[in-house]
Amino acid sequence: MAEFECRLKKYRQLKNMTQEQLAEKVGVRRETIMRLEKAQYNPSLKLAIDISRVVEVPIEDIFIFN
Repeated sequence: MAEFECRLKKYRQLKNMTQEQLAEKVGVRRETIMRLEKAQYNPSLKLAIDISRVVEVPIEDIFIFN
């Protein structure tokens, strides 16, 4: 089974954004961002793309499947 690693928190913080701010920009609840950052939730492709665009980092640098 592939391991899921999420580096979203690092990139979100580099943009000086709160979980709430990011959630609002991508149309999800803050809890979704929290679960993503803890690698407890696999994002849909659309959500991954939206997040990638907001934090201006390639998807493959944020979401890693080993």
